[in-house]
Amino acid sequence: MNRKVKVLLAKLGLDVHNRGLITVAMELRDQGMEVIYLGNSLPDEIIATAVQEQVDVIGVSSLGGAHLSLGSLLMRQAEQKELIDEFVFLIGGVFSPEDAEELRSIGFDNVFPPGATQAAIVSGLHQSLAEKQGIRDLKNE
Repeated sequence: MNRKVKVLLAKLGLDVHNRGLITVAMELRDQGMEVIYLGNSLPDEIIATAVQEQVDVIGVSSLGGAHLSLGSLLMRQAEQKELIDEFVFLIGGVFSPEDAEELRSIGFDNVFPPGATQAAIVSGLHQSLAEKQGIRDLKNE
């Protein structure tokens, strides 16, 4: 990409544990990305803001246990609005390996479990962007 990668970060639902997401936001900015920090938000607000701001990546965090219910709702809304291929969808937080697999199966492009390093998040974001761009390129051929 010739322009800065634009990332929307949000906390799913009412989860107030935001220190990790703020740390990720600062790291992404330090890596040259434009970051929009939405804070606590529900899926419809996240999708609407992503469209309005024309972001490349939607990253959400959940430490309060709503990752499956609200994560599923986010992905369903994106699918209903035909936005799955428009954004890279990332999720991080505290969840089991089984839940991480479930989050992948419902459509998240990358899942960052407890203990994910800043380097792993940045690398995973870039990898997911490249993969999603490859899919877009194939669809446009």
